[in-house]
Amino acid sequence: RPSRASLPHLSVMASLRAVRAQLSARTAVYMRAFATKSPVVSTLQGKIQALAAQKTPQFTKLRKELGDKPIGQVTVGACIGGARGMKCLLSETSLLDPMEGIRYRGRTLEECMQQLPKAPGGKVGLPEASFWLLLTNEIPTEADVRALSEELHRRSTVPQHVIEMIDKMPKDMHPMTQLAMAMLALQPGSSFGNAYRSGTLAKKKYWEHTLEDALTLVAQIPIVSARIFRNVFFEGKHIPSDPSLDWAGNYAQMLGVNDTEAFKEVTRLYLMLHADHEGGNVSAHTTHLVGSALSDAYYSYAAGLCGLAGPLHGLANQECLRWLKETHQALGGREPTVEILTQYAKDTLASGKVIPGFGHGVLRKTDPRYTIQKQFAAAHFPDDPLFKLASVCFEAIPPVLQATGKVKNPWPNVDALSGTCMQHYGLNQEDYYTVIFAVSRSLGCMANLVWSRIMGLPIERPKSETLDSLEALAGKQ
Repeated sequence: RPSRASLPHLSVMASLRAVRAQLSARTAVYMRAFATKSPVVSTLQGKIQALAAQKTPQFTKLRKELGDKPIGQVTVGACIGGARGMKCLLSETSLLDPMEGIRYRGRTLEECMQQLPKAPGGKVGLPEASFWLLLTNEIPTEADVRALSEELHRRSTVPQHVIEMIDKMPKDMHPMTQLAMAMLALQPGSSFGNAYRSGTLAKKKYWEHTLEDALTLVAQIPIVSARIFRNVFFEGKHIPSDPSLDWAGNYAQMLGVNDTEAFKEVTRLYLMLHADHEGGNVSAHTTHLVGSALSDAYYSYAAGLCGLAGPLHGLANQECLRWLKETHQALGGREPTVEILTQYAKDTLASGKVIPGFGHGVLRKTDPRYTIQKQFAAAHFPDDPLFKLASVCFEAIPPVLQATGKVKNPWPNVDALSGTCMQHYGLNQEDYYTVIFAVSRSLGCMANLVWSRIMGLPIERPKSETLDSLEALAGKQ
């Protein structure tokens, strides 16, 4: 008979055995689901494997033959200046050119808009089609995109305990906080996490389970995000998912602020344009960094979301919209002109304030994402007061910024118009804008995570220095 003192120990051991049993049962469920792949997932896997086989000789050459070759210089300024411009990350899905903007697998956004399949009657390349492109380096057919959309709908079910948790969150909690918490609450369903804990997952299979998680996370995030929106801003009155709609169109429908096809199109546009922006931005890099520790997609993207919530990253679009509103109000009903806006910009800078929506850490020309949104706005709502104001700002502000001699890129970026486009269709809840960004960026972050695992990239561990050691190093040069 056990002693009384040992009874708590036995109770703990029993609890541990119960937890292990639950994990084993859950792992078995996910392994069975993994073994019965749908045709579209098998197609994706085959295309990704074929591309990986094509890239393997190049990767091997770079690692074995060219590994010691320098590709740049690390300066003190780069070390204390946020590693800006340092070439020290590998991201296969996209590349940001200072003059051309972002390229998805070598294709400009203008080419993506032309080549990607579209919704019936639409003119915007579907964001889920860009997800296929980022994963496979191939433009999908319309049949491919339909099959992928159906697969995402099939995977979109959110567990009841996660729904209940979201519904109980305080309504004054920021939507991005709620979304990050929801991602963590979904983590127990991770295919990779459960397979890895089983102790039987071979390293060469890491990427397949990461792809499973990537597809499921992308499927679930619009459902979760729309629920958060309706809870916070519409008293929990929800609009059901419509499996007949595409991924982005369904998200727009569930938001419920505008039931027009034009709002679905602008949502598709936003989600496609923001899907990826190479690997060095905060959300993409954070997701990759956490994933490099073999944290699963849910852990990794939850961390990326916390970076996206920062005022210097994902909150920029709402800051731009607020600035435009304040400027419009300051004009007091006057028609905006280049002369008026030029003086207003000078006064803003003289007061020590910044003008949001202009400049970029890498780009040295007008952001193509801005240009594409401007074309959409000009075609759909040319007389919108904020769009007209933004158009005049495009003419007036860059020369003012150039004249300071301190701005490397005075041209507008994507944030200068994205909030204006959303507000025109009634989505004026500015605190929610970063969530829309998060839904979009899940595509690039998940595609990149899959490729990090298929390439077997190691855990990230750069070397840090102190101020004293940095000064000493600089003195030796």
